[in-house]
Amino acid sequence: MADFTGRAVLVTGATGGIGAATVRRLVADGATVYAGGRNVDGLAALADETGAHPVPFDLTSEDDVRDAVSGLPVDGVVNCGGFGGEIATPQDTDIAVFDKVISINARGSLLVIKHVAPGMIQRGRGGAIVNVSSQASLVALPGHISYGSSKAAVDNITRVSALELGPHNIRVNSVNPTVVMTEMSASHWGHPEVGPPFLAQMPLGRWATEDEIAGPIVFLLSDDAAMITGVCLPIDGGYTCR
Repeated sequence: MADFTGRAVLVTGATGGIGAATVRRLVADGATVYAGGRNVDGLAALADETGAHPVPFDLTSEDDVRDAVSGLPVDGVVNCGGFGGEIATPQDTDIAVFDKVISINARGSLLVIKHVAPGMIQRGRGGAIVNVSSQASLVALPGHISYGSSKAAVDNITRVSALELGPHNIRVNSVNPTVVMTEMSASHWGHPEVGPPFLAQMPLGRWATEDEIAGPIVFLLSDDAAMITGVCLPIDGGYTCR
């Protein structure tokens, strides 16, 4: 169990499964948590449950992001806000959907880093940023042209940010989870012709849980990972080792 007493962490996408699990884990470990997202009612419920501080904003609006995060006195950031988009081939993809996926997943993560990093640098305490990417950035998955492309961009944002922010003792890493069987995931992975063949290729052969993603996120935020930066960490049951 890491000790985050005296530290503050911003978690975007905080009302989603992985985001909420991360908020709960950080609060349990003593952190002051700022829970970001668009779902005002969901943020209020999470705040009532955990004591996290709700910070509503829209990841697609730079003004919103700037106003919400630039003044937060945080030592850590978890970019967990995301959008799945569609299941489509390159030739069939809806470019409007592609643009939305890129805007939320990649551009949104970059905007948060852009507007939170200056304050972290100015405070001089260092810190850590963890971007929630996907196994879809590491291997090609059928139908994932939009989502996989957005997460590949997130991984590059991670590496470049690690390079640029390292001199300020700010570490930047990604986690690349396999499927967590949320309601959103079930719309694709829950189909009998999709899920079982996928799991058959995974050494551990099961879906991940939210807590199994939150744990490595919190590790990368912690002092136990003090020499780890620029890493894209698969949390995928071995799927990408094939």
